[in-house]
Amino acid sequence: MIEFTVSDMTCGHCAATITGAVKALDPEASCDVDLATKRVKVETAFSAERVRAAIERAGFSPAVEAAP
Repeated sequence: MIEFTVSDMTCGHCAATITGAVKALDPEASCDVDLATKRVKVETAFSAERVRAAIERAGFSPAVEAAP
C-alpha cells in the first residue's frame, strides 16, 4: 500500500480525477481517497514514483507518506 498526502485535493471532482489517473496507470489498482484528511491510499504493483508521477500529470501535488 502506498499512501500520499495531496494537499491541493479539495473536492469530489479532484478525487475522481486522481482515481482516474491511478486507474489509467494500473486498471487493477485500488484507490481509496479520503477528502477530509487529503490522503490517497493506492494498492498497486507499480512503484510509488510511477503512481506519484501519474497523479502529478493529472494536475496535483502528491507527497509520499513514509512507511511506519
